[in-house]
Amino acid sequence: MLRSCGDLSCPTPVYPLLLPSGVIQLGVSMDTLLNQWLWRHEYWLPPGITWEDMKETEDFQYPRPRDLLFGVPCAFLLTALRFVFERFVALPLSRKMGVREKYKRKPSVKPILEEFYSRKGKHPSEIEVRYLSAESKMQIRQVEHWFRCRRNQDRPSVTKKFCEASWRFTMYLISFLTGFVVLINKPWFWDQQEFWTDYPYQPLEISLYIYYMLQLGFYSSMLLTLAFDIKRKDLKEQIVHHFATIFLITFSYCANYIRAGTLVMLLHDAADYFLELAKMCNYSKWKRTCIALFIIFALVFSITRLFLLPTRVIYSTYYSSMLIFEPFFGYYFFNSLLMTLQILHFFWAYMILRMICRFIFTGTVDNDVRSDVEESEGSGEENSSKSEMETKTGNSNNNTVSRKTQDNGVGKINNGHSKTS
Repeated sequence: MLRSCGDLSCPTPVYPLLLPSGVIQLGVSMDTLLNQWLWRHEYWLPPGITWEDMKETEDFQYPRPRDLLFGVPCAFLLTALRFVFERFVALPLSRKMGVREKYKRKPSVKPILEEFYSRKGKHPSEIEVRYLSAESKMQIRQVEHWFRCRRNQDRPSVTKKFCEASWRFTMYLISFLTGFVVLINKPWFWDQQEFWTDYPYQPLEISLYIYYMLQLGFYSSMLLTLAFDIKRKDLKEQIVHHFATIFLITFSYCANYIRAGTLVMLLHDAADYFLELAKMCNYSKWKRTCIALFIIFALVFSITRLFLLPTRVIYSTYYSSMLIFEPFFGYYFFNSLLMTLQILHFFWAYMILRMICRFIFTGTVDNDVRSDVEESEGSGEENSSKSEMETKTGNSNNNTVSRKTQDNGVGKINNGHSKTS
């Protein structure tokens, strides 16, 4: 038995004999509340169009907000699938591709330093280092060396980085191929003016719905696992990007901006799998392949996100749509999300440009500018030893010059400062 949920006309099963009356009343109240405040047609549809105008028939089905609930189980399913993939596919693949872990020197057991590291921070100031040196009865350079070793112990392994990159590579590639197959024969793939033909009376196709659920589930699963993923320098930008993408997916579906939304998702996936594959090659020490893939990624990124997205999609949603209908809340909200993504694209383009400059001047792109680079355990110690040697050498030279001055009566000042300058 089915009934209509207010303006949404969503089929909902009713079991009056099985469910308590309180539960039924709560469900009805929730539907009424959503219809009055969230699913108002003034928010989601152009002026003059209501949900009643978009009722489903046997021949035509339109997007409904409740359809997006299927994205929740998709997110949990992809999250579980990711752990299985990384364990049984990515991990053996990393060994075959020659991924090797760097040796990490284990720091000595120092309860005072460990307590400070756990409670107050991983990067003590100079004053705190001196205090810890006195408390633990260690030299200052030994305390600094201990903290470097301890931070490197907490850094993720190369294998973990490889497994994460391989999962994202697989999902981005699947998403791109799915979107390409779904959209290649669609008129709006070639002509973005088709976004608005018969809008909003554009029936929902099952292939477009599957593509939307795949994207919504994937980006939602990335938010679920964000706390367990490797922390990168652009973590805040990644969070903003994921939320903006999820809002963009959900809103474009509810407002039947599906034609524009699918093309936006396809353009985003076109470059990402090249980057993830380049990371996999970088972790495997395949330098030449990594550089070639990174160059391809930079080119595809520039074409899709810095040229096609603003000049084709955003131009159509911002300007061409106004030739069909008047502005409404959804128009401003949708374009705001697109502009948020575009700002992030310019930010990442700057980071890509930095890596290209590094490659031009140094001939390598060893480290991803977003990655947390491992510290050299011996760098501080070597610098300290070098400074001590220079000081000792300088003092011995000064003493030698002083003795020569006394013996010969002539002092060569330049020689006295040659080692210390």
